[in-house]
Amino acid sequence: MLKTEISGINFENPLILAAGVMGSNASSLNWILDSGAGGVVTKSFSQEPNLGYSNPTTVAVEGGILNAIGLSSPGVQNFKKELALINKSNKDGQKNIAIASIYGSNPDEFSNLVHNIENDVDMIELNVSCPHAMSGCGAAIGQDPDLTYEIVKTVKNASSNNIPILAKLTPNVTDLMEIAKSAEKAEADGLTLINSLGPGMKIDIDAKKPILSNKFGGMSGPAIKPIAIRWVYDAYENCDIPIIGVGGISNYKDVVEFIYAGAKATQIGTSIMYEGIEIFSKIKNDLKNFMQKNEFNSIDEMIGYSHKN
Repeated sequence: MLKTEISGINFENPLILAAGVMGSNASSLNWILDSGAGGVVTKSFSQEPNLGYSNPTTVAVEGGILNAIGLSSPGVQNFKKELALINKSNKDGQKNIAIASIYGSNPDEFSNLVHNIENDVDMIELNVSCPHAMSGCGAAIGQDPDLTYEIVKTVKNASSNNIPILAKLTPNVTDLMEIAKSAEKAEADGLTLINSLGPGMKIDIDAKKPILSNKFGGMSGPAIKPIAIRWVYDAYENCDIPIIGVGGISNYKDVVEFIYAGAKATQIGTSIMYEGIEIFSKIKNDLKNFMQKNEFNSIDEMIGYSHKN
């Protein structure tokens, strides 16, 4: 009932761990997979090691969290050791789906990463959207439709086994559909919408200065969900490739909204900090009950339902 498929990859359910600190090592990823997630996305990593920003890197704000990790990365050769330790199946014997999130500053860096890891994971997600990345990375790429096209196209051509490629896009643009169509034209296999909003800032009124060491960071959490839903809805009407919805999910009703808007799957990140990893099994059970109550036999029957009314 809960199964969903994206570019030939079958997920047991539409609940995926979003790229972030919970995906920093195999132990954490396996823990999430055994908790009921349909798949996991690693923390974004790069070709060479990157220290990222110093603490504090996160701060709670109204409606979510501001974070500026700075895309810290151990480098691909170190992270490959973690990828090798991800269990092939979960405690229930179901196949685990592992998605690697990668970033770079130019097409060559992305293609080299793909060469390094394409046999270690099931899919690759291109982070061309981080709003607090070091210069030349993240949203600096994803705000440019031509550069987005070039990177997606280069990565697709670089893959020797035609591994599915997802483009994770930034909402911090004038026209996100222009970027989405560029990724689709470059033959991306799917879109992940959206990355965090911003950048934003929170000031410590006693210290009289910004709390984050980088001063500003990306906004995630429940406050950004309506914006994420809107862009998933628009992408469903304007693009013909699968969509994974992410942004502010904390319960099954949020998941249903994303699916009705057009998402084939969803990603959960910030809410884990408040709800724990039990959030995956809880939402999975609640979603199944909702589907039975509303006489849906599959996720496919629900996808894009809001466009029919």
